[in-house]
Amino acid sequence: MVSTNYVLILSATLFIIGVAGVLTRRNALVIYMAVELMLNAANLAFVAFASAFGALDGQIAVFFVMTVAAAEVAVGLAILVTIFHTRQSVDIDSLHQLKG
Repeated sequence: MVSTNYVLILSATLFIIGVAGVLTRRNALVIYMAVELMLNAANLAFVAFASAFGALDGQIAVFFVMTVAAAEVAVGLAILVTIFHTRQSVDIDSLHQLKG
């Protein structure tokens, strides 16, 4: 069995990669995938703690986070597709012109 410390280190590493992706990229789709990576890192930490303490609370939290992430995917991708059809680009720098 893998130690909880190793799983938490992996989770923190994935979260840092996601934060770096959000802060450095300009493509909305890549930023969206980085946010999903951060959510999955949090899920991994929840499962690690649930396994370490022998409780189901972390796994129940993961279920709710996955439910919210699924709704986010549906709405977020619909918005990205609409922006792409309107602007022919999903570059974040060009989206500031949508301010009305």
